[in-house]
Amino acid sequence: MSAVAVLSLVGASVEWFDFFLFGTAAALVFPRAYFPASADPFLATLSSFAVLGVGFLARPLGGIIWGHLGDRMGRKATFLAALMTMATASVLIGLLPTYAATGVTAPILLTVLRFAQGLAIGGQWGAAVLLATEFAPKHRRGFYGSFAQVGVPVGVLLGVVAFFLLGTSMTPTAFTSWGWRVPFLLSAGLVGVAIYARKRLDDTPAFRKLQLLAAELPARRRSPVVEVMRRHWGRVLLAGGAFMVINTAFYIYSTFLLTYGTKTAHISQTTMLMATARRSWTSTVRALRRTRCSVAPTTPRRRSPRAPR
Repeated sequence: MSAVAVLSLVGASVEWFDFFLFGTAAALVFPRAYFPASADPFLATLSSFAVLGVGFLARPLGGIIWGHLGDRMGRKATFLAALMTMATASVLIGLLPTYAATGVTAPILLTVLRFAQGLAIGGQWGAAVLLATEFAPKHRRGFYGSFAQVGVPVGVLLGVVAFFLLGTSMTPTAFTSWGWRVPFLLSAGLVGVAIYARKRLDDTPAFRKLQLLAAELPARRRSPVVEVMRRHWGRVLLAGGAFMVINTAFYIYSTFLLTYGTKTAHISQTTMLMATARRSWTSTVRALRRTRCSVAPTTPRRRSPRAPR
């Protein structure tokens, strides 16, 4: 069980590392690299953030697609496919020519690859949580399920630290020209995670039980996604809206502030990345503390008997 939890954490960390790399690059590099040099800087930055937003439009679609496949093909297959999709999209971003080389094709391809990243993260996080919780004992599902969520701040921290180290070890011209590509190319490490998971993981007991039930019961005409949206659409909208509030504030801090700090407040890129790294480190420590507190009690609490009056 510990191996499954660690794999869930590592997979989520590297996956979110790739996803958040794009946000940092969208704030610092992409406005100059993938949009016309003659364009207004404000419009170029706005266009860069619009491409970043495409990933968020793709995430719920990815959750629907991968969730449907996960119920049909298994959690393991879905987890591996999402990892490979993210690795492929991120490496291709690292190899993508700039606007100066290919013209308008560059931002179009960048948008397509960002959409692929959104699809991948929409399925990987849910698959990682399911792998951890469906393998876990009933009284420790909260604990093991939280490992995938810890991967979110860890991924942010790794991405910011990567840009910080590259930015301080080379000239600004070299960083803008090719240095920013290095973290995206390192995303090929997800392939190693996928290969390890393929060898060490089996499908969860819950999914094997579903397969047995599906073999015994008549075939269902409706997909699970349609059933959820038909019967529980209110809860889906409520959960999605609540999460939207959290994500809006989070990405303002993690991406927009980099642009505002470097271009409007004229704070150095190194200082802004250091501040973001410190915030990510604090979030990681808090997430680890919450993980320790997420262990469900093994026995129900009993009320102490009342003294006779």
